[in-house]
Formats: sequence, C-alpha cells, structure tokens
Amino acid sequence: MTEPRAVRAVQEPADPGIEQAGRFPRRRSFGQGPVMAVVALGGAIGSAARYGASLVWPTAPGAFPWTTLLVNATGCAVIGVFMVVITDVWAAHRLVRLFIGTGILGGFTTFSTYAVDVAQLVGHGRTGPASACLAATPVSALAGVWAAAAATRGLISAGRRTKEHGS
Repeated sequence: MTEPRAVRAVQEPADPGIEQAGRFPRRRSFGQGPVMAVVALGGAIGSAARYGASLVWPTAPGAFPWTTLLVNATGCAVIGVFMVVITDVWAAHRLVRLFIGTGILGGFTTFSTYAVDVAQLVGHGRTGPASACLAATPVSALAGVWAAAAATRGLISAGRRTKEHGS
C-alpha cells in the first residue's frame, strides 16, 4: 500500500483581478469630511426650522413652552417615520441617514432648549408647569417616535398586501 502524496498548496489570490495576494486596490478616502459636512448642513437646516417655529409661536417668560414640546414631539415622530422608511423600504446612503436623521432632525429637536425652559419655569417659581414639562417632553417624544414608526410600518404592510393581491 502506498502513502498518499502531499498536495502542494498553490498561493493564488482570492480575486483574480488582484495581481499579488494580500494587495488590494486602494479606495479613495475623504476621511470624516463628508460626514461632518452633511451633519453640519442638516443641523443648520433643522436649527433654522426650530428657530422659525419659536418666532411663529413664541413663549412668554414663565409660560409653558408649548412650542418646544411640540417641536420635540413632532421631530421625534418624523424620526420614527424616517427610520422605518430607511430600514424597511429604502436602502439610503449612509450620508442621507446622517444628513436627515442626525443633522436636520437632530438640529430640529431641541432637548437643550427643553432643559432651559424647565430651568426658566423653576426660576419664575412655576414648579408645577416645570414638572409637567419635565415629564411631558420625554413621554411625548417617545410616544411620537413609537406611534409614527408603528403607523408607518402599518401603512407599508397594507401597501404590500394591496400590491400582492393586485388591487
């Protein structure tokens, strides 16, 4: 009986388009520049929209900050819709997600102003409205994102069922 001969391993590149094993074509890298640019541009747009809302619906000193509450709840609801759309419907480029999600909607929603509003209410001796604002903002923001995401998923599912049944 003879022993099997050793098979000599051939070192070939995994991709025939690569001339030498271990060498890969270089991709042009722009670093974090595009990320910073789209987030900054989106943030400027979102912040300008939030500022516009405060001009249209100003809050008097010591009054309940309805504008900030509604901006945060609305912005979070739009985030819920957007996240469902880009995960379930549309494969968005990573910069689109950063531009809209982090930039525009991050600039539009304003949890720092919410904190200032609560502090100003306390400063005016209005601890009841301050406590209500302190609780209502995160609750409405979470409810907004959840309800909008659920409604968007429901609409997408209904649209897919309709399309499958040919109606």
